[in-house]
Amino acid sequence: MALNFANNNSLSAITTKPSGLSGGAMNLISTQTASSSSTISFTSGIDDTYDSYIIKFINVHASNDNVVFQVNFRDGDSSFDATKTTTAFFSVHNEADNDAKVEYRTDHDLAQSTGVQKISIEVGNGNDENISGQLQIFSPSSTTFVKHFLIRAQHNAYHDYSQDSYRAGYCNTTSAIDGIQFSMSSGNIDDGVFKLYGVS
Repeated sequence: MALNFANNNSLSAITTKPSGLSGGAMNLISTQTASSSSTISFTSGIDDTYDSYIIKFINVHASNDNVVFQVNFRDGDSSFDATKTTTAFFSVHNEADNDAKVEYRTDHDLAQSTGVQKISIEVGNGNDENISGQLQIFSPSSTTFVKHFLIRAQHNAYHDYSQDSYRAGYCNTTSAIDGIQFSMSSGNIDDGVFKLYGVS
């Protein structure tokens, strides 16, 4: 293995980077802003241009109290019902500082299910009860392999708990994933910004 060196040993004096080094870049493809929206759907821009895509959801606010923020995937037809197997856990801590835990949630994981994947539960509709986080999917256009994804979200629950949610899994299909849809279990996505990026 060849070693690559910068042209000067002092970091402040480096004018060129070693050959063969490159970092990934996030390329913004599209932005959607929710406004009493029943769903936010990305149905274009997820293709074979990039090997990985990230959707950032920022200050997502629910119209109803105590609901679930959720996601599903489309695998080539008109329905968001790709078969998924997933795993789920979260850490929580309340404002009163008398309860905290890390917990695996068997009621949030899926086993060969076409149903929605829960991202955040117990979502409130107060102005200080919103959700931010991201979903990353890998090689969604592959027609050979399953499609792995990771989700991380943070929100202030309706009962004043900080919830840090982790979800991961795969769409168990060799069909391309060409759409991703977000929704609440009840009511609308009252507000929030959703940004789709391709990672190069």
